Amino acid sequence: MHPVDPPSEAPHDARPDLPRHDYDLLVIGSGPGGQKAAIAAAKLGRRVAVVERRGMIGGVCTQTGTIPSKTLREAVLYLTGYAMRGLYGESYRVKQDITVQDLLARTHFVIGREEEVIRAQLQRNRVDLLPGAARFVDEHTLEVRGERRGEHQTVTAEKIVVATGTRPARPPEVEFDDRRVVDSDGILAMENIPASMVVVGAGVIGIEYASMFAALGTRVTVVERRPTMLDFCDAEVVESLKFHLRDLAVTFRFGEEVSGVSVSDRGTVTTLASGKKIPAETVMYSAGRQGVTDELAVERAGLETDARGRLKVDDQYRTAVPHIYAVGDVIGFPALAATSMEQGRQAAYHAFGEPVHSMAEVAPFGIYTIPEVSYCGATEAELTEQAVPYEVGISRYRELARGQIVGDDYGMLKLLVSPETHALLGVHVFGTSATELVHIGQAIMGCGGTVDYLVDAVLNYPTLSEAYKVAALDATNKIRALEQFA
Repeated sequence: MHPVDPPSEAPHDARPDLPRHDYDLLVIGSGPGGQKAAIAAAKLGRRVAVVERRGMIGGVCTQTGTIPSKTLREAVLYLTGYAMRGLYGESYRVKQDITVQDLLARTHFVIGREEEVIRAQLQRNRVDLLPGAARFVDEHTLEVRGERRGEHQTVTAEKIVVATGTRPARPPEVEFDDRRVVDSDGILAMENIPASMVVVGAGVIGIEYASMFAALGTRVTVVERRPTMLDFCDAEVVESLKFHLRDLAVTFRFGEEVSGVSVSDRGTVTTLASGKKIPAETVMYSAGRQGVTDELAVERAGLETDARGRLKVDDQYRTAVPHIYAVGDVIGFPALAATSMEQGRQAAYHAFGEPVHSMAEVAPFGIYTIPEVSYCGATEAELTEQAVPYEVGISRYRELARGQIVGDDYGMLKLLVSPETHALLGVHVFGTSATELVHIGQAIMGCGGTVDYLVDAVLNYPTLSEAYKVAALDATNKIRALEQFA
């Protein structure tokens, strides 16, 4: 009897020339972190797919967060003529009767264009886009469930990146009706511009929206349980921001907690624990963010989330399961689109053994309030706590020709400089184009430059960038005076 011939093909796992998984990298979420992780891995020649729900291309950043809110801000600045009020008077408006449709028209257009750009980038880099919601089956396998009944597929990957982002946290004791009581997502679906508003929470998102609606003429009251706001920023800058928001008729209630919100056809009444009652047309809650992991079944992959649904990672963005990474808002602070992008790139490089250099220590923070706030490096409080000597150099926009031209007489740029080495220790900007200007200081810090470069550099005139030279001269003059007494 002849022996049975062996099969023409060996079992899948026995063939080293066949891939063990459908993809080398599977990314869950197409926000900034997910996009950059996917594209970085594709550039390394890996087989990559991104899982994203229909209608959420670009993630929260594109659909309800960064892109729409910043576009809305630009519409507010333009239509209200805010920047030109100093020249033409407080009653100046580009459009007198501003409607929600005026504000959101540009927003919808920009979201649509951004979706097209993201799709084109993924397609150009041969990244598969799998529509649906992902759920772990095990640590290498995910089920992707589509919107239609029975529409699902199972895919496997050698490496996985979780970039699912966050959603606004909704306190269980508050009844959100998405009309009178809303969160930062619901605010984009408003039907009219409210005459009055209570903003609960003085974090970045809350203060950004408070400043936008205040610029539109809404009477805004900000309620914050902590004694101050934005305590990670420079204290002088925060004080300047509070001053200008008060000038826009914003009222602050620090050290207060909301005990309840009652809603009627006429509006809302917010009751504070101290007994104060605040009537307003609308209440916007900005009570932090919740990681979008509740439907991901992370426990099947051996992962755990904290009370806010966030995943813990190491310096290489690896979770407790070494081949599963997490990036972006789902890992917590700083939860910025810019840092998420870099986290995604670095995670992909780490996953496939590619060398990568991190410059997280000089990553900038940008707060798109009216006016803008941005900084990189250390604050005065941090340097004082660390017993690091520093000198301060300041430039005021009102002393710059460009500041007068653009109508900004309140902006400022502050440099924190080492008296010994002249190194830049921190850059803090408040005012027009702050989020753009900060990058000059960031580049000098990242390259190991000193304030002497800014003293000697020739900068275009008239520009707001000239503030760097003025602040640099201010700091070095103080250092020189100090040296004369030594």
